[in-house]
Amino acid sequence: MAVLAAGGIVTTLVQTAVVPLLPQLPRLTGASPVDVGWVVTLTLLTGAVATPLLGRAGDMYGKRRMLLLTLGALAVGSLVCAFAATLPWLLAGRALQGVGSAVVPLSISFLRAVLPPERTGSAVALMSSTVGVGAALGLPLAALLVQYADWHAMFWAMAALSAGVLALAWWLLREEPVRSPGRFDLLGACGLSAGLVLLLLALSKAGEWGWGSGRFLGLSVAALLILAGWTVHQRRAARPLVDVRLATRPAVLLPHVAALLAGFAFYANSLVTAQLVQAPRATGYGLGLSVAAAGACLLPSGVIMMLCASLSARLSAARGAKATLTVGTAVMAAGYVLRFADSRELWAVVVGAAVVSVGTALAYSALPMLIMRAVPLEQTAAANGLNVLMRTIGQALCSAVVATVLAQHTRLFTDTVAAPTLDGYRVAFAAAGAVALLACAAACLVPRRPLPLQETEQDARPEADLAPDAAADAAADPADARPGPGPARPAP
Repeated sequence: MAVLAAGGIVTTLVQTAVVPLLPQLPRLTGASPVDVGWVVTLTLLTGAVATPLLGRAGDMYGKRRMLLLTLGALAVGSLVCAFAATLPWLLAGRALQGVGSAVVPLSISFLRAVLPPERTGSAVALMSSTVGVGAALGLPLAALLVQYADWHAMFWAMAALSAGVLALAWWLLREEPVRSPGRFDLLGACGLSAGLVLLLLALSKAGEWGWGSGRFLGLSVAALLILAGWTVHQRRAARPLVDVRLATRPAVLLPHVAALLAGFAFYANSLVTAQLVQAPRATGYGLGLSVAAAGACLLPSGVIMMLCASLSARLSAARGAKATLTVGTAVMAAGYVLRFADSRELWAVVVGAAVVSVGTALAYSALPMLIMRAVPLEQTAAANGLNVLMRTIGQALCSAVVATVLAQHTRLFTDTVAAPTLDGYRVAFAAAGAVALLACAAACLVPRRPLPLQETEQDARPEADLAPDAAADAAADPADARPGPGPARPAP
């Protein structure tokens, strides 16, 4: 548990630590500010693609093996960034770092397979809290390194941490025996990757391009068409990358919807807080804090998320994961009420952000528990990977919406100071609070007890719908062999 939790924290540290460096990268690399934005966008894209694919690969080839692969990519990517002097090499390293996004869902699935049931809840809650802890620690630590050392020092530190966790994972973790048989769906992987890249690229650039621009609309339509075709393929494939029939069951679909909405609400907290406290004092509400001080404002939130892990586990054990998710999303909405009411005083900002973090900790720890109770053991990593992907899409959508809102409310306060108005931040808080309430509504609709899986989705499909490689899969796994024409046999 300790090694995997450290891996989750390091993963989030690596993803967020580059934010304080962004304003200086055009000068350091000689690239334009627009091109420098790809340092964040590319990590988002590779992480979104890698998470569901590595989750499925973990179910098939072993979660320990995929964990070592992702941690290795994280270490190598950090090393490439540490040596980088130009933007292309920096982007290559950041792309590899994005693969680390799969560490948390793979770790959660690994823990389910190797821990006794009575310890799974607390372990999952701890892993879920690492997302907030890493984000809260990443900004101030990176800001200190950037301020008092060469900018490459930050990546050297990330490489050392990643390599250390990789060595511990290789030494301590033992492969769990549960496997999902069959062959990896390469066509499905290509379709999902193409659809996600186009969708997330459109969302991440919507604030810059405009929601009605031809590029945004064209990419969005292309992404939806590709994903629609991918869904049809998944429903007909013998061994799909994502079991669409299982994913559309209310017990699985509603937690995915709640994850998307909770991801939006969570990201607004850290995204808006960092900008709000750095606003110039000339605005009348800004505190004029430095990047390091702004990051320090999020430290209490990270500590609270770690402390709430045990509370979340106890609440889920006593009342069920559905109740924990409902309470968590409601607390997030209440936190945004506080943010809306007062964002002028530092203590009010810190308290409001902390309340949102309490709700985030409860919600994020409950989501994998809801997924795990509704899917077979051999599909745990793929299902959790899809759930994390939904949170990533929610964060990308939040970034685009917040950027648009703040841009529309930006004005000149003096001849040299242009910044968003306080009303702009309040609109962002109101939007995030409303989304948190929608997540709460989705949580209330989650079935209290999922329907039992009477048969596997592959065995429930008619023979005519099976992909041409079904015979090869059956030959590779005799237990999967099906009889000739006739009704599908029930699963054992």
